[in-house]
Amino acid sequence: MARKSKIPTDMSALFNSTSGTLAQIAAKTNFLTVLADIVRQICPDLPADVWKIANFKANAIVIEVNSAVWSQRLQFERMNICRELSEVTNNEFNQIEIKITPFRTKIPEKTVIPNAINSTISARTAAQLLAVARSAPDSLRKKLEKLASHAKK
Repeated sequence: MARKSKIPTDMSALFNSTSGTLAQIAAKTNFLTVLADIVRQICPDLPADVWKIANFKANAIVIEVNSAVWSQRLQFERMNICRELSEVTNNEFNQIEIKITPFRTKIPEKTVIPNAINSTISARTAAQLLAVARSAPDSLRKKLEKLASHAKK
């Protein structure tokens, strides 16, 4: 059997190749950037964080927006965007779907759970635990004494 070459391959060759998964991802990313630039040029007053190009299918591009207000803004410019899209993509994409996803940017709130270790017991409770510990077996007595030591001092 022939020995395999141990010469490393150049990583730029992976990015610049015209076939393969990485090349397809790079091509789609560049294409999405071009589409986003078209929308950005036609609607310069649209903030970048309220919309995104979510997908493209068949002959339509799906744009997600945060609220109905921004959806209406894109509706007003729909024909201009469609015209520009068909020019740039050689009539491959000529429709726009605008979807409202109001909860896309919401961050889930973290619930704070009180820490049980930091809680203390009263001196009276500690005294009662020590009284019970006197008549308890050794293993239980040690645990009750440890618990009683958490009393406020």
